[in-house]
Amino acid sequence: MSLNSVRPWRNIYRRKSRQIHVGSVPVGGDAPITVQTMTNTDTTDVAATVAQVQATAEAGADIVRVSVPNEPSSRALREIVAESPVPIVADIHFHYRRAIEAAEAGAACLRINPGNIGSEDRVREVIRAAKEHGCSIRIGVNAGSLEKHLLEKYAEPCPEAMVESGLNHIRILEDNDFLEFKISCKASDVFLAAAAYQALAEATDAPIHLGITEAGGLVPGTIKSAIGLGNLLWMGIGDTIRVSLSADPVAEVRAGSEILKSLGLRHRGVNIIACPSCARQGFDVIRTVEILEKRLEHVKTPMSLSIIGCVVNGPGEALMTDVGFTGGGAGSGMVYLAGKQAHKMSNEEMIDHIVDQVERRATEIEAAS
Repeated sequence: MSLNSVRPWRNIYRRKSRQIHVGSVPVGGDAPITVQTMTNTDTTDVAATVAQVQATAEAGADIVRVSVPNEPSSRALREIVAESPVPIVADIHFHYRRAIEAAEAGAACLRINPGNIGSEDRVREVIRAAKEHGCSIRIGVNAGSLEKHLLEKYAEPCPEAMVESGLNHIRILEDNDFLEFKISCKASDVFLAAAAYQALAEATDAPIHLGITEAGGLVPGTIKSAIGLGNLLWMGIGDTIRVSLSADPVAEVRAGSEILKSLGLRHRGVNIIACPSCARQGFDVIRTVEILEKRLEHVKTPMSLSIIGCVVNGPGEALMTDVGFTGGGAGSGMVYLAGKQAHKMSNEEMIDHIVDQVERRATEIEAAS
């Protein structure tokens, strides 16, 4: 019996979208919601870009986007694609020729912006290249770069203008018998983005790429994205996400993964449940959690770990986790395994012991699956 069958208030009923593929990764339909990020290296620096792609993939990125602003970047893209462990999306603005070159270089998907890619004839050229090379396309509408005629019509960026922009481009792709596309309608304003995405979700069955664009630095940007994306995901909208931060792309991946994990939409790695700590704590909770987060990054098996400073909530939280530690007195605490008291452990040895127990439990889960 699944957890959701006995706790129906935990269910999220996802919007029904058709499925496409970004390389080997399915997006939409009944596929898991994927996490994306984007490199911030100079694309022509192949070694640096590949290293960043690999780092983000290790952190959990399913798809990585790379900017292709010029011809040297197009040439470098071929090498990047060849060395990447995940599908690469080519980010294209202004120059439709870059999209064609990216398709030829092996990009799994082409991101084009309706506001600056050019005429329908140019879009048709991009579609032809995508068909020839097996690429999908993302229509990337952005409130900050809407087409001039839409800004004149609506006077300012608004949900109606963003959706109209997206639907106009959908029509071009569908008129050219191209259905391997997904769509986004991003804004830096949470209310604007959410309203546009809700309207878009009703207007098309295309897979939706969620994002709050230009969200800001690590903490404010993560909070803004969690509010905007979290609410849309809770409503069942969204097939792939990117958290846009002025920070290391690895941080984007971790933030996106945690948003999905908090909603039960992604199950990867250790979910650490920890108290904020107070005067009752029997050990340094904050420092312990910081260490454990780093030492358990390599564990990809979905599982839960509770680290609670005292016996007020510790035993109760431990009942619902794979591994738990609750602070006690006299320099030791209680270890819980599979929700049951197991044994006491000194605070000094606790971290190494917990890492060992988590790794053992991960092995057991993998063996049973």
